[in-house]
Amino acid sequence: MYDTNKDTLECIRKLGPDVKRFSGKTILLAGGAGFLGRHFIALFRELNKNILDKPCRVFSIDNFITGDRNAVYGDGKLDPNITEVWADVTAPLPIREDLDFIIQAAGVASPVFYMKYPLETIESAVQGTKSLMELARRNPNLEGVLYFSSSEIYGDPDPAFVPTPETYHGYVSSTGPRACYDESKRLGETISVIYHQKYNIPVKIVRPFNVFGPGMKHNDRRVVPMFTYEALNKRPLSIHGDGRQTRTFCYISDAITGFLQVLLRGTPGEAYNIGNSNNEISMADLALNYTKLIPGCERRFIDYPETYPAGEPQRRCPDLSKAKSHFNYKADVEIEEGLKRFIDWASTQVDYVSKG
Repeated sequence: MYDTNKDTLECIRKLGPDVKRFSGKTILLAGGAGFLGRHFIALFRELNKNILDKPCRVFSIDNFITGDRNAVYGDGKLDPNITEVWADVTAPLPIREDLDFIIQAAGVASPVFYMKYPLETIESAVQGTKSLMELARRNPNLEGVLYFSSSEIYGDPDPAFVPTPETYHGYVSSTGPRACYDESKRLGETISVIYHQKYNIPVKIVRPFNVFGPGMKHNDRRVVPMFTYEALNKRPLSIHGDGRQTRTFCYISDAITGFLQVLLRGTPGEAYNIGNSNNEISMADLALNYTKLIPGCERRFIDYPETYPAGEPQRRCPDLSKAKSHFNYKADVEIEEGLKRFIDWASTQVDYVSKG
C-alpha cells in the first residue's frame, strides 16, 4: 500500500526553510475537501506535528458539492488547529480571526462535474473569488493570497505557443461547452488582478497543468483515474477519439510544492504555470504505459461520451521558465513513477477495485 505521507514529506523537503513562514500563522483554505485541498491539509497537519515551532491554524472551507469530508479529518487523524467550516465561498464567511494567508482552491474542476454544475462552477470562481478578496481587504497584515486558475484558460493553443507561456492570451470560446469553467477561471484572474491593483491585495495566480495523485475520484472522467479504474477492473482502457491529443502530467507532490512556492515567493498580481513540461504524451501512448504497469490491459478507441464536453484541447504543455526563474521550480516525479504511486494507492481503495 502506498504511503501518501511520502508525498507530503517530499513537498516539505523541497520547500525547505520556506515552510517556517507558516509557524503561528492563520490560513483560510477554500476548497479544503477537494482533491488539492486534502493535500494542503495533509501538509499543514505534518508541519504542525513535526516541523513548526508554533502550529499554524487552518480554516478549511467547503460546501461539499464535490468534496470529501475525509479530506479534512484524514482517516481520524485530527489536528485541533485544523477546523472544518461547512460554508459556501460565494457568501460572506463566518471567519472573524485575523488571517495571514488565503488559498482560493474552491471550484469544480472535473469536466463531468462542471457540466453537471455549470452555474455553481461560475459562482465559485467569480463570486467566490470576489468574496474572498473582500475578506482579504479586511486583513491588512495579510502575507499572501493564492488564486487557483487553470491551464484550461489557454483553450486549444496555437501550435506556435506550445509549450505555452503565461503571456499567451488563450484561444477560448465564451459560449462553448467548456465555457462555464474556462471563462469563469479567466474572470477570476481578472478579479484577482484588479484587487491587487486597486487595494494592493498580495494575490498570486497559479495555472495548474494536469495534476494527478492520490485522492482523485474514480468517476470524475479525468484520464488518469479513468484509466486506472478500468485497468484495475480488467476493462479495456477507453481512449477518446483517435488518441493523438497530448497532455503533460504533474504528480501531486511536485504540484503542491509549486503552488506553495507561488504563494510564498511569487510576485503579487502575476500568474504562474505549474506542471511538468518533460512528459508530453498522447492519450494512446499513456494507455500503452498502463499495459506495462498492469498486466492484461487492453486499449479501445471510443467516441467522446455525451457527458464529456466537446472542444477538448489537442495539446497542453506548460512553459515553466517563469516559475523556474522566479523561485527555481522544478518537477521531479516523472510520469512512470507517478503512475506507479497512483496505481498503488488506487488498488487499496474500495471505489477503484469495485466492479459495480
